[in-house]
Formats: sequence, structure tokens, C-alpha cells
Amino acid sequence: MIELTPEQRRHLRAAAHHLHPLVTVAGKGLSESVLKEIDRSLKAHELIKVKLQGIERDDREALLTEICEQIDCAPVQHIGNVLVLWREKPADEKVSATSRRSKPQTKKQAAAALERPRRRTTSSR
Repeated sequence: MIELTPEQRRHLRAAAHHLHPLVTVAGKGLSESVLKEIDRSLKAHELIKVKLQGIERDDREALLTEICEQIDCAPVQHIGNVLVLWREKPADEKVSATSRRSKPQTKKQAAAALERPRRRTTSSR
């Protein structure tokens, strides 16, 4: 389980405020497929909310600890039926995500990028 400083936790709580839950843990509890979905969401987003439905109050804290130990993430916050989890993206995935955004999406967009007139700088002669 990843440990966070109080400053990091405060920053992540503020960043998670506007997020909606991506994963729901319901009546069947914490299954293998739910753990895989939480892991996949953390890889994609770094910071996620998980909603708990039908789980007793006493079991929620134990469930949070179990999730964080199995997936190797940090517990940010636990309020009522909502858990906030964080795990940093691997460095190689961050690079590939930014390189995908810089490529044109279609042939038409690539052609338009080539045809754009470039700004000429005026030189004093």
C-alpha cells in the first residue's frame, strides 16, 4: 500500500471532489473482476472514486484496506459509501498518451495541416 503525506492527501482530495464514481462494489462484494476494473481505472485515470452499495459500515474500512493492499494503491479518502483511491501512472504510459494526442486523427486533418500557410517573419534589410 502506498503511503501519502498529509499535503499530498489534501491535494488529491481537492482534485477528486468533482469526480464521479467509476466502479461500484455491490452485493457480491470484492470479486476478481471488480479488482481488475479498479486496476484498469487507476491505470487510465490515476485518481478514482469507488462506490460501495449494500456493504455494512464496519466492513467498509476493511474493504478499503484490502483493495489498497491487493492493487498497490493509496487510500485518499473514505466518506460514507465512497472511497477515493490513487496510484501514479507508469512513466512509459504517460509518454505514449501524450504522443498519441499530437498525431493528426484523419487524412483530411493531416492534409489541412500541410496546406496551412506558415507565418513569415519580416526581416529588416
